[in-house]
Amino acid sequence: MFRKTSIISTLGPAIFPSEQISKMIDAGVNVFRFNMSHAHYDECRQVAKHIRQHAEEKNKNVALLFDLQGPSIRTGDLDEPFILKVGDKVEFRKASAEAKLPFSTTVNYEGMMDDVEAGSELVVDNGTMLMHIEEKHGDRIICTVKTEGKIGNRRHINLPGTRLNLPAMTEKDHNDLALAVELGADFVAGSFVRDAAHVNEIRSTMEKLGGQANIVSKIEDQEAVKNIDDIIKASDVIMIARGDLGIEVGVEDLPLIQRQINKRCHALGTRVIVATHMLESMITNPTPTRAEAMDVSTAVYEEADAIMLSGESSVGEYPVRCVETMDRIARRIENSGTMGNGALVELSEDKEQVVKAAIGLANNVEDSQIVVFTKRGLMAVQAAMFRPSAMIHAFADTEETCRKLALCRGVEPNVVPFDEDPVSTINHAVDFLKEKGTVKEGTPLVIISDVLRRNKTVDSILLVYA
Repeated sequence: MFRKTSIISTLGPAIFPSEQISKMIDAGVNVFRFNMSHAHYDECRQVAKHIRQHAEEKNKNVALLFDLQGPSIRTGDLDEPFILKVGDKVEFRKASAEAKLPFSTTVNYEGMMDDVEAGSELVVDNGTMLMHIEEKHGDRIICTVKTEGKIGNRRHINLPGTRLNLPAMTEKDHNDLALAVELGADFVAGSFVRDAAHVNEIRSTMEKLGGQANIVSKIEDQEAVKNIDDIIKASDVIMIARGDLGIEVGVEDLPLIQRQINKRCHALGTRVIVATHMLESMITNPTPTRAEAMDVSTAVYEEADAIMLSGESSVGEYPVRCVETMDRIARRIENSGTMGNGALVELSEDKEQVVKAAIGLANNVEDSQIVVFTKRGLMAVQAAMFRPSAMIHAFADTEETCRKLALCRGVEPNVVPFDEDPVSTINHAVDFLKEKGTVKEGTPLVIISDVLRRNKTVDSILLVYA
């Protein structure tokens, strides 16, 4: 049974060895994620080469996603970690300012002193420590510790509800983006995306470097949620990055926001990823908690295009088991019935009407499958948005297009040459599927295409039998 939901695996020491990457692909990884917050360039080059080699050997379209660090706020370097108790005072200051308290650290964003207000909350290290901002000065803020814990080097800071005037891209992001283009990235993710202008800046910067990757916008704060429709329209993919988002919006609101964003992505025709803490306990345990299994199943039931592993695969003890676990859960839920978000799609073009008609035909022809011929992948993405029960076989004439479809629910991408004669192209694709064993003799195939004529685009729907 074909698994419709894609699986993204974050790279790290746990899976850097070439043989481990091979096992991850065999287990079902569709996309490998480079977390540029922790990446070393030479390592990225070597690992990307291994992924491409193994994917080619296995005849699979495995994509590369480069996740830019973005304009995150982090603490400075410390000689020793701070061990803090409730009521302790902590100072966060500009690099040029001298320490005035025993617990004092710099921050990498000096504009923070202007953006925050006394009385607001400050969260350190993804929610492990909570603080209250007591005083605000021109070169520092003073906070009171609300929960005991430890602060180490370069810990991430969240300021829930505070609008930050951070740049869309840092100098590091520009350098990391250049590496992504060099290595032929299929997807580039922007962190802490706040509006459509942020998305457009990443895309234009990438295109100036010669890159053609799809842009993934990570939704991580309240401002992004407020501007969600504009961000969705400007992006190729949305990532619901629940780590920072859960801190920014309140954990009780997170399930509702996840469902809301998922629905808007379906309606507006943009792919969506659910990410962060999906199988967190499997970093050290061979089996997930029941709650984690439910979390994965919920994302699949809500028909997300992809689900993602972070620390579970990058530094965990059981990366392959994590992929296998996600694979089993996804297949089981898909087979039992899902939410039906395909009905939410808002049609804005005649081409979408053609695709909808084809999907309706496939849904009404028993045991049918769908074949899509596409140059850039757009028609396959549109077909997937209607969430048909039938499998979608997408045919493109380049590996680059097929890899971009690795992050598309219910689509199996294949590379075939496009002939000037459309009948020849169709016959070649049908023979390919039969030889592969994907379809049997006599299987009804609903064929959708917008590339059947060399000099003129002709949208068409055909019903043929394998």
